Amino acid sequence: MDGFQGWAVRAALACLLGLAGVTGCGGGDQGLAPIDAGGGPSIGPDAGRADAGRVDGGSTADVDAGRGPDGGPPPSEALRFIVMGDTGEGNEAQRAVAVAVRDLCAREGCDFVLLLGDNIYESGVTSVDDPQWQTKFEEPYHDIDLPFYAVLGNHDYNDALGLGGSWDRGMLEVEYSAHSTRWEMPATHYTLQLENVGLVMLDTNSLFHEDTRYGDQAEWYAEAVDELRADGAEWILVAGHHPYRSNGSHGNAGNYESRIGIPNLIPPINGANVQSFFDEHVCGTADVYFSGHDHNRQWIDEPEALCGTTMIVSGAGAKLTAFAREDNATLFQDDQREGFLYVVIEGDRFVGRFVDRDGRTDFEHTVTRTSR
Repeated sequence: MDGFQGWAVRAALACLLGLAGVTGCGGGDQGLAPIDAGGGPSIGPDAGRADAGRVDGGSTADVDAGRGPDGGPPPSEALRFIVMGDTGEGNEAQRAVAVAVRDLCAREGCDFVLLLGDNIYESGVTSVDDPQWQTKFEEPYHDIDLPFYAVLGNHDYNDALGLGGSWDRGMLEVEYSAHSTRWEMPATHYTLQLENVGLVMLDTNSLFHEDTRYGDQAEWYAEAVDELRADGAEWILVAGHHPYRSNGSHGNAGNYESRIGIPNLIPPINGANVQSFFDEHVCGTADVYFSGHDHNRQWIDEPEALCGTTMIVSGAGAKLTAFAREDNATLFQDDQREGFLYVVIEGDRFVGRFVDRDGRTDFEHTVTRTSR
């Protein structure tokens, strides 16, 4: 994975606030000890393919990685990766999930991990040397030697009161990319291209607050998708913290847990800005949207009727919150076991598998890409 390291961080982008809180086939190892700084097999390039394409911070910073032996594109193979959010607790559950990730990647191969925000609870970090980097990221994932591509969650921007208004804390997570061999966040929002897959990494907290201090994502999104497609991306996957649709305690964008506000002072906390961004930009342009914020696992049903985009919530990386509504039909949902999503993309097939903290497969579903 050497090609993933060492690019310059240059890009101005977005700011944030957030919202939090899913069963099928069996198998897998159980009773595994948590990863610590000293033990366990290290999962790295030899376990997965370790090939990648371009990383763009916002609309800048064009970086190539993972080239083939002749300097051309890496060989076309299946892309395999982990998707999980709301991980930054440093607790036993986070470590158990890390063991399950480590062992699955050792068996089947992984190229990278997507982190869906709330990377450091409760209030983000105060510097690139904050000890929480060790206890809530580096140590739990010590034995997973892969790039972790992260987006920001509301807790990553939080101040001591938990109001999500400490905008400088998000940029500290961007800066940490230069201090870690695993952590990769070239900007608060950015694109990533690997094989025939383009990823658009959003800063949904900035969308939530309509804050453009790090860049206007509404202007950036369409151009980012067009550039990915021009460079050969057949799949467009979008990742962010806040869900567009969810049966969790936060609910659907536009109807998040509180509608109450103070006129001319405090707007209602309902995610209407997130909803409008997705309605106007993401729905129908993205094949899949990954989110966290609700601490459970959900695969929302009927994507064509809903939005034209498959919606998956994977926010059970370290803790759980119960379902609070039945607004959305789901193919699968679970709020009883921490876990993650394992994705394999090969050609026009996207296979997603929900795996629990003990490595057991709870649900698997295949999406076939259609031309857009």
